Amino acid sequence: MTSIEIAAATTMEEILRAYPSAKVGLFQRYHVGGCESCSYKPTETLEEVRRNFNIQDSLDEIVNVIRGSADVFASLHISPGDLASALRSNERLTLLDVRKREEHDARGLSNSRLVTVELTFEILDTWPKDNLLVFYSNDGRRSLDKASYFRAYGFPRARSLTGGLAAWDTEVGREAMLAVWETDGGREAIPSPVEELRE
Repeated sequence: MTSIEIAAATTMEEILRAYPSAKVGLFQRYHVGGCESCSYKPTETLEEVRRNFNIQDSLDEIVNVIRGSADVFASLHISPGDLASALRSNERLTLLDVRKREEHDARGLSNSRLVTVELTFEILDTWPKDNLLVFYSNDGRRSLDKASYFRAYGFPRARSLTGGLAAWDTEVGREAMLAVWETDGGREAIPSPVEELRE
């Protein structure tokens, strides 16, 4: 990562090139850049984004958020090994699959729930904010967006499985922890990964 001097006229493209995690940091702090309704163009300057989204912080404060965004980015992740340890120690958590239904039905972590629009609203409206929510996808990109979203909406323990199922397979082992469904018409009964870890 190459640091740059950030000024009011610095474009978002320049900022994101120098600080790739700034997208997450800015979304967490100001709710900008994380969805279609709050997106900005790469050619917009930092001052234009500040003005367009009515950000009250000073330019220096925004720059500090950008520079500190790597820490925010890192705090949104949980490694496959740490997740396995949490499951092994019976830590209370919810596994949430952010992939498409077809992907979830074909292969996923046991005891995970598919994130739907309905479940999203249920979590936001009724779940305790201190729940440990672990989102996963195939490679960790979609789950990072979802974890960032829930963090921004008051769930400080929202996490994304680093590297997704691909990293899980490599680091924890597909056979020990992964539920795979490969039947024609339904799911075959496969032991829970939690049960296998407890043995």
